[in-house]
Amino acid sequence: QVQLVESGGGLVQPGGSLRLSCAASGSIFSVNGMGWYRQAPGRQRELVARISRGGSIIYAESVKGRFAISGDNAKNTVYLQMNSLKPEDTAVYYCHFLGGSTSYWGQGTQVTVSS
Repeated sequence: QVQLVESGGGLVQPGGSLRLSCAASGSIFSVNGMGWYRQAPGRQRELVARISRGGSIIYAESVKGRFAISGDNAKNTVYLQMNSLKPEDTAVYYCHFLGGSTSYWGQGTQVTVSS
């Protein structure tokens, strides 16, 4: 059984940084991509960043230049470095793995940006 375990969320002041990590346990067949999504209260879940097995990266416009995604295919781990955080980045952040055509989701980690 596959489980995604996230860590690194918390409370940070505007302008601060956080690093999220997500490790997959269990066997995932043919990981095609890893990514991070977020959902703020009253809003739909949205893509933050995604990295393909080949290394192609996509960022949401709102986080370009501030966030950086990286992955370790051998360890089935994905990271999200978040810098220059803004109050509007406050949300629950979910990691996502695509194994073949199967989606796997983490339980979510809260990120709150507030002074």
